[in-house]
This record gives sequence, C-alpha cells and structure tokens, in this order.
Amino acid sequence: MAGMGNDVARLHHVGHLVRNMAQALTLYQRLGFRVPPPSYPTMAARKGAAPQPFGAANTHADFPRSFVELATYVQEDGVHHLPHDAHLVPLQAPPEVLPRLIEQIGRTSANLAVFLDRFEGLHILMFSSPDIDAAAARLTETGVGHGGVHTVTRPVQHRGEARTEVVRYLEISSNEIGAKPGCVTEGRVGVVADLDPDIQGTRQLDHPNGALDLIGTMLCIADDQLTAVQRRYEDYLDQPARTDGPAHVFDLDGATLTLVPASQLATVLPGEHPAALPAFVGYTVAVHDIALTRDLLRRNGFPLRHSASGDLFVPSTAALGAAIAFRQATPHTTEAGT
Repeated sequence: MAGMGNDVARLHHVGHLVRNMAQALTLYQRLGFRVPPPSYPTMAARKGAAPQPFGAANTHADFPRSFVELATYVQEDGVHHLPHDAHLVPLQAPPEVLPRLIEQIGRTSANLAVFLDRFEGLHILMFSSPDIDAAAARLTETGVGHGGVHTVTRPVQHRGEARTEVVRYLEISSNEIGAKPGCVTEGRVGVVADLDPDIQGTRQLDHPNGALDLIGTMLCIADDQLTAVQRRYEDYLDQPARTDGPAHVFDLDGATLTLVPASQLATVLPGEHPAALPAFVGYTVAVHDIALTRDLLRRNGFPLRHSASGDLFVPSTAALGAAIAFRQATPHTTEAGT
C-alpha cells in the first residue's frame, strides 16, 4: 500500500552505474535483457572542432511501468568505452538555455564519477508518483530537502509519429552539512512522475529472460544507522516499514524497498558483502517463467544462488557490483505488466 498521501506509489527505476558501457551491455544481454544502444550527448569543444561525447550516457532495460537504467559518464582522459552502436546526440538548445543545460549535465556527470569512486554497482533509486507536485509539497512540509520539481523533454517516436516525452522529477538532498545537492549518502534518490503508458508501450519490453517488472531493491546499512535510515525513508515514502526477520521492508504496490543491516546481508543474500555503507546492493525483477530464466542464465555461464526468501540471483561479483535477483511473477505482476 502506498503512503497515506498516496503521492509515492511504487518503484520507477533503479540505476546501475558502470565504468565501461560496452562491457555492461554485453553483461545485460547475457542476463537476457533487451537493451537498446545508449545515448551520448555530444558537443564541440571549440568552434570548428568535431563534436565529442561528454557528460553522462545511459540506456534502459524497459518494462511496462518501470525500468533498470544503465549509466556511465564520459571520462576526461578520452577513454570513453563507447559501444559500436552508441547513439550520439548533438546537444541542442536555445542560446539562453544552453549554458544552464551544460552546467546541469556537468553536475550529473560529476555526481556519477563520485558514485563510481565508491564502487561500481547500484547508486540510483527513483520512486514513481501519480502526483509529483503533491509529493514535493509533502516532502518540503516534512523537512526533506530537495531541489524542486524539474521538467525535461525528449523527442520519441510513438506509432510512427514524432512526440515529446515529458519527464518530471525531483532529487532528494541530504540534510548533512557539506552534502552535494541532489544526493544522499547512498546515491541519487528521488521521485519521478509515473511513466506515460502509451510511450512506454512503444519501447522494447519483450526480454529473452522473461522479465516483466522491477519489483524490489535492497539497501544495506551499518547496523548502528539502521533506525536513522529507516526514519529517513519513512519520511520519503510517508509510510512505516514492516519487519521481516532482520530486514525492514517498505511495500510499494507489488514491489518492495528492503533495508538490511550489514551484519545480516550474507544471511539474506548468501555470499554478498557490501562494497560500502550505506549501499544499494541488488534489485529484483519478476519474470514470466522462472524455470526458463534459470536455464537461460545457466546456458550463459552465470553462477546462481538463492536468497533467504528463495529468489534466484546472480551474485554481484558476476554482475558488475549488483546482485540481480529473479522471481516468478504473480498474477498481480502479470496484470500490471499488460
């Protein structure tokens, strides 16, 4: 059930940050996800020079109402690890807007670099909202720092016609002194307006591994910080967590955010150890047929383990720092994905 205000409903996406996008694409294809070529913004460093990639690049493994993001940043040393089919997008904006846009892209890229300095893996968690303005107002009233609701647009093809996709989002900021805007200790956390089902339905939703929806993510926390972090997320989500063994769980319309104390992570996810604290250590997707998913993963050479709750998962050591779990879809998940 969503919070009392009903302004944060479920998981929108998680973000897997990687150093080498080409390597990450190969990994996700082996995992059975269908991922389109990543987009890289380009800009000429000086007049007459050839445009070069800069800033941040990303792509998605899409589901009907959520997605998993793969993201990286263009390194200043020129080693971009560009996939051969990367989509290079010239940066275009009115002259009065361009400097601000470049600044925003630079800030995002710098944040990604800081996150990757901690470890390669999950650093982004965004919740989905049916009323993001109400969510922003509630967060402000609760004392949760954020930079307000931002709006970005991007062109998309919808049934053969050019349309504009509008994305409205906010980023939560830590209340700690000296913290960077738009970040909390564990990474980038925020709220995004619900995906447009018509536009999302035009994307590549048919995955060889049978993935249907993002249904869980896990945050590992130092034991002595568990209560404080739980209170933070209770403020973000406007709901209490329930206890499930050593874990504290937020229910989000068929999905979950699970908080796990570091001392218990290896019990919940056997063999896993956090690269840093706090840290997002893994995510879970629902699949159409878990037996077929298991066979695909075995054929592609992945080591497989089972979580304490019985979920099949690929360990983080085999998946660029993120434990990736797969669960048989329930009728609720299947209906949500149609």
